[in-house]
Amino acid sequence: MPNDPPWRLDIRPAGEDGLEINLGGRWCLNAQLPACDVLTAELGGRIRRVGIAAVGLTEWDSGLLAFLCGALRVCAERDIAADTAGLPSGAQRLIAMALAVPEQKVPGRDTAPPSLSARVGMATVEFLRDGPQMLHFLGEITQSLVRLAGGRARFRARDLWLEIEEVGPRALPIVAVISFLVGLILAYLGADQLRLVGAQIFIADLVAIGMVREVGALMTGIIIAGRTGAAFAAQLGTMQVNEEIDAYKTLGISPVDFLVLPRILALMLMVPLLTLYSGIIGILAGLLVSVTIFHVGVFEYYAETLRALELKHFLVGLSKGSVYGAMIAFAGCLRGMHCGRSAEAVGRAATSAVVTAILLITVAASIMTIVYYQLGI
Repeated sequence: MPNDPPWRLDIRPAGEDGLEINLGGRWCLNAQLPACDVLTAELGGRIRRVGIAAVGLTEWDSGLLAFLCGALRVCAERDIAADTAGLPSGAQRLIAMALAVPEQKVPGRDTAPPSLSARVGMATVEFLRDGPQMLHFLGEITQSLVRLAGGRARFRARDLWLEIEEVGPRALPIVAVISFLVGLILAYLGADQLRLVGAQIFIADLVAIGMVREVGALMTGIIIAGRTGAAFAAQLGTMQVNEEIDAYKTLGISPVDFLVLPRILALMLMVPLLTLYSGIIGILAGLLVSVTIFHVGVFEYYAETLRALELKHFLVGLSKGSVYGAMIAFAGCLRGMHCGRSAEAVGRAATSAVVTAILLITVAASIMTIVYYQLGI
């Protein structure tokens, strides 16, 4: 008849507990194929084995595969043995590949969020997993620095100068803006209390020592962590995705020497200088507030600043800047070198690099402040 479908589905019993399914004709997506639900009623009762064949099959595409995969899943759910030996070899291979990958369940709005104890457990496991990874990477960097001291580290001097330019001069505008605003805040914060006793001149002491010794290094570290640490993680993570780091290893080139070492050296050299620059900008901001708002003379502010600052304050700020720079480079390169193989993993690596760098900076700042205080520096 002209309205008959181009496909054919024959179902007949085979013994007391068996069923034979034969597919014929044209099984393509545009042929209005039946759903696998037509087999649900037939597979009930005492059926324990099913044989599927394709005698007279003229043409097929993914429509046939969808039908067969659905039928095989129904058989698996009902513990029915299915024999697909009668199908074309190409269809058998594709069905095996489709059924070998489990169906992925995407969590939706109805999925219950993990409990507090589950979140604490996952965070603990993540922390314990990161510990050995950090120590191993720290050991690789230490070995690279030893090779550098012996003149055996392999990296291009041009790469080092490019990194110095990127993390140093190009970071001056944002460091200047943030430092100027922080200097204004420090000046107003101190003046609000000092003017109660008529000691506005000591605004210079507060701003100068605070910016040069502590705040300048801390703010510079946080700025560079967000600007450069994330960039390092994204750069190295993208190279990991593109298998460029694997190519370096294949060629016998150490990725730590060639990629990580120039970035660490650049930040250790530039962050102390940016810290000094931040302190000067903060002092100028304090000068502006003192002269325009609290009527302190320019020469008086300048003289008080020189009296308050000592060489040890500059050395403390520079040492902290150097340590912060090393930690930012360590966090950024660590997350980039251990990035996954997807675009999403690169984004997670950049975010994790910033968080890790700020955490390390905060811990280092606390420890160094306590140590310097106990030493009387």
